[in-house]
Amino acid sequence: MQKRRHNFYLVNEEILPEAIKKTIRVKELLNKGDAKTINEAVKKMALSRSAYYKYKDYVFPFYESCLNKIIILSLVLENRKGVLLSVLHTISLDSGNVLTIHQEIPQQGVADVTISVDTANLAAGLEALIEKLQATDGVKQLKVLGRN
Repeated sequence: MQKRRHNFYLVNEEILPEAIKKTIRVKELLNKGDAKTINEAVKKMALSRSAYYKYKDYVFPFYESCLNKIIILSLVLENRKGVLLSVLHTISLDSGNVLTIHQEIPQQGVADVTISVDTANLAAGLEALIEKLQATDGVKQLKVLGRN
């Protein structure tokens, strides 16, 4: 399996498509508290929710890309010996630093797990780590709940 490379570019805002500019503004409204919900923010910017979700994980202010990132992952794991260990091992192999783990009591053969990870030193990048985690045996579902 060939590693996916992610290229990043420093681009002047003036040449960005309007949907990307509006996505940046929506994120700013949410971060500053000028909008309480995504729905409210996209309405203020006259942007569709689908456009916002399409671009939100790919555009960041320049200063923000320089900061350490902590992500919060929500996983649904099969209730089998070693599944959580495999997830933690995958994060560790990619040089992620697990900060917290919260596991609910398993029900109906699955357990809900929330893990916060410092991604500042990831070897292959966040998208690659998420792909590896989704491919881990026993991982039924993975969502990124938030980023700091």
